[in-house]
Amino acid sequence: MSSNLDSFIDNLQEEIFEDAREAFGEKVYQRWRRPLYMQAMDDPDGHANLKGGCGDSIEVFLKFKNHRVAKASFLTDGCGPSVVCGSYAAEMAIGKTPDELLIIDGKLILKELGGLPEENEHCAHLAAESLHAALDDYMRKE
Repeated sequence: MSSNLDSFIDNLQEEIFEDAREAFGEKVYQRWRRPLYMQAMDDPDGHANLKGGCGDSIEVFLKFKNHRVAKASFLTDGCGPSVVCGSYAAEMAIGKTPDELLIIDGKLILKELGGLPEENEHCAHLAAESLHAALDDYMRKE
């Protein structure tokens, strides 16, 4: 009986993965399954935690060296698209100056991802807003 249940669960999981791949595209699917930069950071130079209208929150950590982002990371309690958008926001921040960080907005994150379904686009905007809030925290400390 348990092998039938295990087989059913495995098949169901594969269907879920295929549905996600179809709905979000391969690039988003792969980053959702293996998010980069998803971790807290000790002693960040800039930090922010914003909550979106959907209830998800994205927390961004920035470490600067020579006035450029040397390290960036994020955490989220949100859905798969929040994970992906937080991951891309952190990745896009690395190596940037404060002025260059301001260019990273929700539209740029969506472009990098190849888009998201309309009902998930707010995740990219939340990630960008969290990134900008972490930058603001850094600038206030400077």
